[in-house]
Amino acid sequence: MNSITKRWLTGSLLITLIALILAEAVFLVANRQSYYSGVEQAILSRFSSISGQLKMNVGPTAAATAQARSLALRRMVEQFDAKDKFEFMLLDADGGLIATSSGYLPADGEGDWSAELDAAVEAGGTARRIYTSAAGERVLAITMLTPYAAEDVAALRMSTSLELVDDALSQNAVISLALIAVILGFSLWSGLFFVRSIVNPLGQVENIAARIARGDLSARLPETDNKNDEIGRLCTTINQMAEDLSKTEKLKNDFISSVSHELRTPLTSIRGWVETIAQIRDPEDENYRKGIAIIGRETDRLYDMVEELLDFSRMQNGIKMELTPLDLVAELTDAALFVEARIKQEGLRLVYEEPDLPLPILGDAGRLRQVFINVLDNAIKYSSPGGAITLDLLDDGENAYVIIRDEGRGIAPDDLENVKLKFFKGKGAVRGSGIGLAVVDEIITAMDGAVDITSELGKGTAVKIRLPLYIPGRARPDP
Repeated sequence: MNSITKRWLTGSLLITLIALILAEAVFLVANRQSYYSGVEQAILSRFSSISGQLKMNVGPTAAATAQARSLALRRMVEQFDAKDKFEFMLLDADGGLIATSSGYLPADGEGDWSAELDAAVEAGGTARRIYTSAAGERVLAITMLTPYAAEDVAALRMSTSLELVDDALSQNAVISLALIAVILGFSLWSGLFFVRSIVNPLGQVENIAARIARGDLSARLPETDNKNDEIGRLCTTINQMAEDLSKTEKLKNDFISSVSHELRTPLTSIRGWVETIAQIRDPEDENYRKGIAIIGRETDRLYDMVEELLDFSRMQNGIKMELTPLDLVAELTDAALFVEARIKQEGLRLVYEEPDLPLPILGDAGRLRQVFINVLDNAIKYSSPGGAITLDLLDDGENAYVIIRDEGRGIAPDDLENVKLKFFKGKGAVRGSGIGLAVVDEIITAMDGAVDITSELGKGTAVKIRLPLYIPGRARPDP
């Protein structure tokens, strides 16, 4: 079960972590871009305002206008109202400093901004630069060529420290990382909680399934709070499987016990009569003839039982049949004639009126005879002397129905639903293996038919066998 948690950690959680890292990277880049763009827009806005004021300074001549604008720029530098935020400079054509709002004049070799000026010329008017000053702070500087001639003033330069901006960005980064840690922690907690809600029940299922596999068919899973989810349905299915296996195991044990008894009884009889006959020298002796007859009957009984067991064995791999057109009337009549002598011998009456018209079906003659003999044998075994066994043949144009009724003891209601199960023997069952009706049901189902059994205690049982009528051209059932 640890592999499920491991797969979740390396799968779902890893994907979540990668997504959060990507989101954090996008956020930091976008946040930095937003802050720096805001500072840049603030400087450009001031440049736009300065350009508007320069446009208003006009003299009688071009030279006078240039002089007036130069003086206006110097005055703007001296009266600059945002000295605590920005530094405003005027540069000459060589990139040298003409005036600055800070009042600080650089030493020799320090006041060369020609590279920024050249960048502004190449960019067509404005150049942007971020650098680290000698004091170690990051600075954003924007250089813009003067929009109008102003004597020796070639460019305007405005710069500001990015220290406060970087501090704000750092705070935002810490907050976003803390938020990611919270999201990741919550995802880990909720994910582990969810995984454990699956892993723990599956661990119980594994343990119970292992116990069942070892033969402990009494093992059961506890009822879950929600029987409609996948885990609940799985637990219900496992419990039902264990219940069915337990029931099948009991039926199998009963079957083995029953078969052992059924085989031992005729064998005991045969052994006893063999020992008796061995002492008799005269074949004409009545006991000799009686013993031979009994040995023959018991041998036939053993043969029938072995055949039934073989049929059951074949049934596990699917009954194979040769389906050919048959007359159901002739097949049922043949089976009735076969058991008629035995019915009379048991003191019973056979009630059967053979229909005049044939009922064509598609079936296996040998298997169909086996079905009728099996059902009739049950009717004989469970009927009392003086009773009747009635055979009826009906059809509705699509299907033919064989109904075999007896006036025997009947089947208990709680046994009726199980009589077609393998190995099942109901209350008051007489000799037999408990697989006869299971074989009957399997054979009829293979012929695309159905077996329906109704019964009432003390009044008898009726077995209705439905088989589709054979209509040339209609699809045949798979044998």
